[in-house]
Amino acid sequence: MVIRPNVFADMSPITAGFSTRNGGVSSAPFDTLNLGFSTEDDPDNVTTNRLRFCNALGAVQDQIVEAGQIHGKTVRAVDEPGVVPECDGLVSDTPGVLLCIGTADCAAVLLADPDAGVVGACHSGWRGTAADIATETVKHMVDLGARPQQMSGYVSPCISLDAFEVGPEVAEQFDAKYVEQRAEWDRPHVDLKAVIRDQLTQAGLSSERIEISPYCTMLDNGDFFSYRAAGGITGRMFGAIGRSLRQ
Repeated sequence: MVIRPNVFADMSPITAGFSTRNGGVSSAPFDTLNLGFSTEDDPDNVTTNRLRFCNALGAVQDQIVEAGQIHGKTVRAVDEPGVVPECDGLVSDTPGVLLCIGTADCAAVLLADPDAGVVGACHSGWRGTAADIATETVKHMVDLGARPQQMSGYVSPCISLDAFEVGPEVAEQFDAKYVEQRAEWDRPHVDLKAVIRDQLTQAGLSSERIEISPYCTMLDNGDFFSYRAAGGITGRMFGAIGRSLRQ
């Protein structure tokens, strides 16, 4: 039901996790652990699924802070639960809030500086990645007292290089070193995970403190929701991080 990033494993009181699509109550095409109220799933199912996800993390639903994602680069500092409209990144130095990013092929980037007591999370699809939202999130954490050299980061399961076929108008948004064209591919592919990793290191994080999930949401669709694999009708997963959550 929940993947717990190794990079945060010994970082009490930081709690972080990324949900799979398994272990919930929703029926197809949202089967089963759909956490997105923005879908056409029964809201009661989503509520039950969120309860299960929070229980697995040792949190409760009323601690959730959710970004009202628009594929931009706006980051907001938050100190209370709720939905924060028109932003794709959240940072906080407030204990007891669970920053949540919804995904279904895009990456959720989770960040923490436990010494400063600051956490962050952002939604990094291709647009957000091209706009460098990961760096923007690090900057907002610094504004709260965090130091990049003390931060650890996690890049969640997302669409991989092998699956992320794009048109030339998307490929040209990225440095050529992140774009690959193979003889068996009709169009270029982009390595989003590599872009985000390099953005985080350029923002000051140590490469040893960055964990990149090996999973591809599209190729590993049995365990993860994929917007592309499902033709646009599917559930949503959460990448979540907080500190001093309710047990």
